[in-house]
Amino acid sequence: MTHRTCDGWVHSLKAHTLCFTGKVVVDGEWMVREECARRAKQRGATTRTDFSNGITLVVHGDLAGKQVSDTRRNYSGTLVAAERERGQGRHVHVVDGHGFGDLIHGFSAPCLKLRHPPQGGGPVVVPAHAAYGVLGAPLHIRKSSRHQPTELTVDLSSLDEGTAAHESTVGALIGHLARRGVEVHSHARNSPRFDAGWVIGKDIFVGEVKSLTGTSQDQQIRLGIGQVLDYAHQLRLAVSGRSVRPVLVLEKVPADDRWISLAQEVGIQLTWAPAFHGV
Repeated sequence: MTHRTCDGWVHSLKAHTLCFTGKVVVDGEWMVREECARRAKQRGATTRTDFSNGITLVVHGDLAGKQVSDTRRNYSGTLVAAERERGQGRHVHVVDGHGFGDLIHGFSAPCLKLRHPPQGGGPVVVPAHAAYGVLGAPLHIRKSSRHQPTELTVDLSSLDEGTAAHESTVGALIGHLARRGVEVHSHARNSPRFDAGWVIGKDIFVGEVKSLTGTSQDQQIRLGIGQVLDYAHQLRLAVSGRSVRPVLVLEKVPADDRWISLAQEVGIQLTWAPAFHGV
């Protein structure tokens, strides 16, 4: 087996060899093992019934009521084996049912850590980050594409996606926040499709990015205001214990400064490249 590295995320099921432990619950419903295997195969993975040297990913389900190899730790033999492989420098990814659901739908999932508690004893599975379910994998700029004018009548919300100016602004935002030690993420599978999201303290920031070159600035900004207010409203209904703050990110300073006061009145943080003041 070759040594594997992990950046904290499982980005795809393709070429992975999976095994399952416990009851896999996806989106609140139990998914029987045969269906799990079928869905994994559709994404290019193979599955096995037990752990072996070829396993690269373990789906950690609910072990309640199951026979486990160490009842004190509530650990199955599969997870004990995964821990052993990691200790030998051969990283085996571990995801939970939610993460498996993300992967079979084509989204990235956080790779769970195995940590020893301070009081001693065997390792425990470390839950994914607190904003898991809102934020997805780290965001990367995409290859830009050209949009035909007729697309304007089909889907205004996607008009800006993939344009060079849009992606340049996204990249500049990623770099700006990285210098502050903040990582920018894509949206999670069950979240609204915001362009960028990040966490500072207990606040979740959801950003909509709008280019202003070669199009109507007023149209773009109005659209961005509506989108980001909608995203924040949806997330506030779904997230407890954290503040959700909408951010409208522009390619450059708007020609009309009335948008600055308007954004402030409706509770939107308005910023623009290259300085991204206030972010």
